[in-house]
Amino acid sequence: MIDVRLLRSDLDAVRASLARRGDADLDSLVDTMISLDAKLREITAERDAVRAKVNELSKQVGMLRRDGDAAGAEALQAESRALGETENTLAADHDTMSAKLREVLLVVPNLPHPDSPDGTSDADNPVISGPFLPAGGIDGFAEHQRVPHWEIGTDLGILDSERATKIAASMFTMQRGAGATLARALCQYALDANADAFEEVRPPTLVSTATLTSTGQLPKFADDAYAIERDDLWCIPTAEVPLTSMYAGEVLAQADLPARFMAYSPCYRREAGSAGRDTRGMLRAHEFDKVEILALATPDQAAELLTEMVGRVERLISSLGLHHRVIEICTGDMGQSHHRSFDVEVYAPGCEQWLEVSSVSWFSDYQARRADIRYRPLDADGKPVKGTALVHTLNGSALAVPRVWAAILETNRQPDGTIAVPKVLHPYMRGITVIGG
Repeated sequence: MIDVRLLRSDLDAVRASLARRGDADLDSLVDTMISLDAKLREITAERDAVRAKVNELSKQVGMLRRDGDAAGAEALQAESRALGETENTLAADHDTMSAKLREVLLVVPNLPHPDSPDGTSDADNPVISGPFLPAGGIDGFAEHQRVPHWEIGTDLGILDSERATKIAASMFTMQRGAGATLARALCQYALDANADAFEEVRPPTLVSTATLTSTGQLPKFADDAYAIERDDLWCIPTAEVPLTSMYAGEVLAQADLPARFMAYSPCYRREAGSAGRDTRGMLRAHEFDKVEILALATPDQAAELLTEMVGRVERLISSLGLHHRVIEICTGDMGQSHHRSFDVEVYAPGCEQWLEVSSVSWFSDYQARRADIRYRPLDADGKPVKGTALVHTLNGSALAVPRVWAAILETNRQPDGTIAVPKVLHPYMRGITVIGG
């Protein structure tokens, strides 16, 4: 959530920042927040004044009883009881108004970073690194590489979408044999590549409503999540969700920041908005494997961490021999929780399109405010200062299997139809260096 105090201290800046997202409805949401916040403060002031009066009357009642004035004490006590009922009503009104304000805050997106590029759609996302393509660019791929992975995988017996659909439903996939080994190898390689700086965690993949709300998936993206209503649990769409909430409601020491975590997990997405979009093969699936990297940081550490995390993902993709580029997400294409965001895309010659394989994002304190993750700041001399501050959160897909798997098949397909396994994966492939043949 954004800080409601910004509405009071710099309303024009909030309006201007949200306007960069290009959503005309946001201005009316800001108006609603202002109105609710004003009403909440009014109720709070009235409640506190009544509460103070009740406390003062209680002291006076005690004094009168000590002085033996029972009648006076009883009269004040009756007044106190009446005020107590008013206080209870105001307290209930306060809770109701606070809940209404929170409901609005939960759907208002984060404020974009000043350096995030302006734009209205993904067509406005600038390329900041690459594209790294073969000689001749996109036209430089050989004819044997221009076969889609769903045909390659089916022909080699390593992708069995038909039986996956039979077992589950459409848009579920199943890798077999060397294809399954390749999927597992990618995850282990991504974990090993980041183990120098990130603690590995194996979190739960079913989480509470509060946990899914903390990262911004709820309430806005409820239709895209798998719910287990009987137990009030949700299947995670990404390991970002449990990793972010590991320290929910806790206060960290500044000396422990940045705190870095990574996790392999299955991910589940209903892909509610996928109608009419390309869902063939591994391009879009309800369940897939992914390795996530995540950091909790101070505001001063966040920008450098973002650059580092983008670099880590790009180097990993490059080490797999995949043709790629890095784009920065413009304000009109930015996710609800994002403050600044970058995507790494690979070119799949068989699909003939750029595929997003990683999104690395900085959320400022937007998620931490929802989850109440704080730290104790230190001054320039390293001494604790009064109070606490919200951490900043960052996360990125170190490697998401489906599209990387697909791009490897298409990019590394040989003239004889076999697939050359990237050399960096050889230690993870049980001796398999070529798939097929």
